Amino acid sequence: MTQEKGVSRRDFFKGAGVAAAGAAMATAGLGLAGCSGGSGAAASSGETWDKEAEVVVVGFGGAGACAAIAAADAGAKVLVLEKNAEDSHLSNTVMSGGIFHSPDPNGDKEALKEYLLAMFSGDDLPTKAEGEQSPLFVDDIVEKFAEYEPKNVEFMQSLDPDFKVIERGGAAFPSFPGAKESGYMSYNSTYMKSATGPDYPTLDLPKEDTAAGLAFFNCLKTGIADRADKIEIAYETPGKSLIVDDEGAVIGVVATEGDKDVRVKASKAVILTTGGYEYNEEMRRAFLEGQGITGWAFYGTLSNEGDGIRMGCEVGAQLAKVGKAASRLIWSCPDVKVGPMNVGSITDSVGGAGTVVVNSEGKRFMDETLITKDPSRYFSYKNAVHMDIIDLEYPNDPAYMIIDETKRKQGPLVNTTLSTCGFGIIDWDKDNQNAIDNGWLIKADTIEELAQKIRDTHDLNKGRMDPAVLAASMEQYQKMVDTGVDEEFGRVSATKNSLTGEVTDPGFQAINTPPFYAMPLVAGGPNTKGGLQADGERHVIDWNNEPIPRLYTAGEISSCFKFVYQGGGNVTECIVCGRIAGENAAAETAWDAK
Repeated sequence: MTQEKGVSRRDFFKGAGVAAAGAAMATAGLGLAGCSGGSGAAASSGETWDKEAEVVVVGFGGAGACAAIAAADAGAKVLVLEKNAEDSHLSNTVMSGGIFHSPDPNGDKEALKEYLLAMFSGDDLPTKAEGEQSPLFVDDIVEKFAEYEPKNVEFMQSLDPDFKVIERGGAAFPSFPGAKESGYMSYNSTYMKSATGPDYPTLDLPKEDTAAGLAFFNCLKTGIADRADKIEIAYETPGKSLIVDDEGAVIGVVATEGDKDVRVKASKAVILTTGGYEYNEEMRRAFLEGQGITGWAFYGTLSNEGDGIRMGCEVGAQLAKVGKAASRLIWSCPDVKVGPMNVGSITDSVGGAGTVVVNSEGKRFMDETLITKDPSRYFSYKNAVHMDIIDLEYPNDPAYMIIDETKRKQGPLVNTTLSTCGFGIIDWDKDNQNAIDNGWLIKADTIEELAQKIRDTHDLNKGRMDPAVLAASMEQYQKMVDTGVDEEFGRVSATKNSLTGEVTDPGFQAINTPPFYAMPLVAGGPNTKGGLQADGERHVIDWNNEPIPRLYTAGEISSCFKFVYQGGGNVTECIVCGRIAGENAAAETAWDAK
């Protein structure tokens, strides 16, 4: 007999061998229900299938592509199920910067393991009482990662010799064990001489004109095309639920094709690579810190709705650090939404010369440069979700970047070569005029008027902005300009990139040329990172700490980066964990073998 797992509370963990009732009660009500019809069943001897392959991959992003390639190279026939249409397939990988890590193959391997353990869990840091991953799995995760990661450049260029990499920098956390000795290194992806592509890239650009995430994914697509006899991509066919046998082994997927369900046989294994839950309202409310809907935004694909997390939970998958996100402080667009959730943008102007960031009352609350520079940039969101335990409010949600006309004319305030603004999901032009015309930037002739407009017109401010407080903050900022010293938070007058030594902020710049502008900021970034628990071999793990048979995972849905995050880490684990999952899935013995 086989079962299609629903997610009714009664059946939440049934079929995966999970006996821990406490675990079931703790997770069954977390907004994971995508269907509630319980279990259906059919005799295995009379099973009917609409599609079949040896390995079925659910999700065609970077992780899914690498998994498919690895499985095919190991001899398996592979079917990839993708939610989007081919001509509008904007995955997180495509929209990313295309940065990935590939340490020196001749570096110290034990040092590499130390550095990875510090990033993934912090287990080897002297101040940590405990690591942030299960000790049952993290050592094996580190071991496998260290084996595969130094071969990342070699793997990518084996798919397409025309694919180029540009050295970007070393370890983002130089104080971590093994940072130097490991030869840690990150790279930009390109087919050109530059690491940056056109201001407004499109999916139909010639491969040779692409850089960043689009170039990275073009390389993977080249590898897929060269294996067309082994790999099929089924676009507009999202995975819906997993099919398990009586022993809890995953033997297929129910997918949606048009207006009908199709049953997809996986004779060896299924690999979940569907990304995070950025646009799943219930999961955001359940897992994200602070105000999960209005206080957050993301600038990756609009298709990440936690599908694979839900599917895994339906067959008893254990969850791990689900609230983790690669995030900072970003602008979110009130006019581009998925349900009630604003779509965000890469806001790389924050913290640069000519910018100051204040909270909802008009007070500065941090060194602004920490929002966009390594190693702090992907943790700066912690200040956005900070709760005042006396007044019981989130004073920094929203925050506001204050600039003047001089800064506005110096260039786009968001990244127009990548992500939502780069690919036209949000229409932002080079001189920021669209943002003014649409009211995305709040504009006024004086600082006091700007504060009043924020107070009166920005719904999320809730009347908290104080004109006198903002004016005092701007006076203090001018003292910083005059003296080059930030007495409050220690912001320095010139900032160097910790990886490359490049000066990224030329210093303080006066904000005194009207009109003035305020850009609202919330917590956010490219993606969430928490989700399914996996081991080093990329098996999905159940609540009894046992692998769910024939179920694997890779990518953001089961990210290794549970403690800290170095830029490019998610793309890196697409390559590493995708290959591991694909190879192991292909090595399974087919359950239907006679």
